[in-house]
Amino acid sequence: MDKFRMIFQFFQSNQESFMNGICGIMALASTQMYSAFDFNCPCLPRYNMAYGLGILLVPPFILFLLGFVLNNNISMLAEEWRRPQGQRGKDPSVLRYMFCSMAQRAMIAPAVWVSVTLLDGKCITCAFCTSVPVETLGNASHPLLSQGEIQRVLARIPCKEIYNGQELIASEVAIRYLRCISQALGWCFVLLMTTLAFLVRSLRPCFSQAAFLKSRYWSHYIDIERKLFDETCAEHARSFAKVCIQQFFEGMSTDLVAARCHLPRKASEDAGEASKKLLGITDQGTMNIALKSWHRCKPPLHLHPPALPSGNGWAGEGQPPVHLSTPRRETAAYYSLV
Repeated sequence: MDKFRMIFQFFQSNQESFMNGICGIMALASTQMYSAFDFNCPCLPRYNMAYGLGILLVPPFILFLLGFVLNNNISMLAEEWRRPQGQRGKDPSVLRYMFCSMAQRAMIAPAVWVSVTLLDGKCITCAFCTSVPVETLGNASHPLLSQGEIQRVLARIPCKEIYNGQELIASEVAIRYLRCISQALGWCFVLLMTTLAFLVRSLRPCFSQAAFLKSRYWSHYIDIERKLFDETCAEHARSFAKVCIQQFFEGMSTDLVAARCHLPRKASEDAGEASKKLLGITDQGTMNIALKSWHRCKPPLHLHPPALPSGNGWAGEGQPPVHLSTPRRETAAYYSLV
């Protein structure tokens, strides 16, 4: 149990580890889906190829799209790509790095599906059973069958219970021939994917290590900035709701006093602490302006003291910027009579 907890904590340590875990689970799920899938070839000349190639190619495409959907960075990438220029420029290399990173992870499950399917051989056997070289493996000089009838007989090779062309070609010979070709293609595909992954992982840092580190750093920064902005907005919303509810109950104080109920002081103190977290944004319109300003003109990436925003730097058209009021410090003096 402790090992599973450690693995789960490793997956939650950062965004890349989490997505690697998701892609690994999807790869295992694709294998289980194929093993549980009931493959039934139609055994018809016009439908065998469509069915076999459809099972080989359509599920990988669905798994590829599902890998993008499960990736949390897809919305962040779309938002960064579509947002206005504002006060912060958009770096195309960072966007390319984010897209390539998501695409590489999303390709794991489809590659596993294609590899397992080719190594099993059922799809290739169903799709290309009518292309078996009868001249080499069987009796091509069968006098009782025309070319169309030969194609109809060969289409029944994957269906042993209805195959009736043993005089033309043995079904075991044709299936073994097609399965050997399929397994050869499967191992070539595995070798190709492994070689490409090795080249990407090993040779890319040798040519553009500085650019790679820069793109990786700023992609992490965008992810962390978005999480912190969401947390800050959630905290502001919580404080805003707390003050609104407290003001509602304070408005009902007359009825509560008439009923001989007293409001606790701790609630007012909590409301005062919550109002300090509002940072001067105390109405819906001002908050909407702040959210639009964050989207349209994000602040530049430098840690200098912020300057006063100009008229073009605010999202509200023609609306003056909202000056945040700093809380005043009140000093209490106590006098004692001796």
